[in-house]
Amino acid sequence: MAYEFCTLFDSNYLPRGLVLHQSLVEHCREFRLRVYCMDAETARVLDELALPGMRIVRVEELEAHDRGLLKVKPTRTPVEYCWTATPAICLHALETEPEIDEITYLDADLMFFSSPEPVFEEVGDASVTIVPHRYAPRYREFERESGTYNVEWLTFRRDSQGLEALSWWRERCLEWCYCRYEDGKMGDQKYLDDWPARFAGVHILEHPGAGLAPWNVSQYALAEQDGRVEVDGRGLVFFHYHSLRLYKPTPLARVAAALASQPRWGPGLLWSTSYPVPSMELGLIWKPYLTRLAEELERVRDLSPHLRSGIGRWPARELVTPYRVVGWALNRAKHALQRLAAGRWELQRHRDG
Repeated sequence: MAYEFCTLFDSNYLPRGLVLHQSLVEHCREFRLRVYCMDAETARVLDELALPGMRIVRVEELEAHDRGLLKVKPTRTPVEYCWTATPAICLHALETEPEIDEITYLDADLMFFSSPEPVFEEVGDASVTIVPHRYAPRYREFERESGTYNVEWLTFRRDSQGLEALSWWRERCLEWCYCRYEDGKMGDQKYLDDWPARFAGVHILEHPGAGLAPWNVSQYALAEQDGRVEVDGRGLVFFHYHSLRLYKPTPLARVAAALASQPRWGPGLLWSTSYPVPSMELGLIWKPYLTRLAEELERVRDLSPHLRSGIGRWPARELVTPYRVVGWALNRAKHALQRLAAGRWELQRHRDG
């Protein structure tokens, strides 16, 4: 059985989308990934690559099918328009391909570490599947504005309950989908909060290895067993690389990387994230992704040297703000004294190295 997926991205997320696709190639025996290209350059590059298991859908095709989506386009920023289009692409796939029984939306910044089969086994015959944020205690306050569930994996079955939820979500996103918190809404995501009560047939995913992300990974035990990454003893299915930022290796960015934890060097990349990344997580989860991302960036550059591919310049204010500089120095001194006092200096240096 082929797994039926869809995603959307523009040229800023093109290398990440290519990593997502490659991870599916490695871990799915049979799949189809519909990529809704939100700009012409993304479609051109993907056309040239002609990747297996990928169907390319231009945004013009989507808009011709869904005139309501096209109508609200002038009122949304590019990011907001992508959010607005998320339910529309799921509905487009089901309406234009009557032979498929269900469609699963994936965020473009995911990478699979193993087969999604355990997830689909858990889903069973559910009409709708949603993934909870599962915030670690230190990030639980985010739930108020970001919602209980994350739009990273959503499965809709072609039945009355699945189509009802999907159509309702599309209508709400056309009415309001902006990058701000307002009246209990935030983008396309807060709409999911009451789905288990609003709609029948909604399954809340329980697998700890599906939906692992920077906001929840700290509350799980990571390990490597026979070359497989495990989360509380179960295989990691996919990780969501939310808040990953890429930078040009300018002299200023190199100085910032040398002085502080943000940004930092990865395999061929200068990067940062809004969350702390302990050494175990860095080695098992982030380095494999960054290695592949660097490879896909090179592949995109070969085909389109002018594309920015989501790479920005390190903002000077992040380095020169007195609070950040002083705070960094004090924090480093405090931890050095703590380690020395505990007699664990050499051990800590080895573990972090």
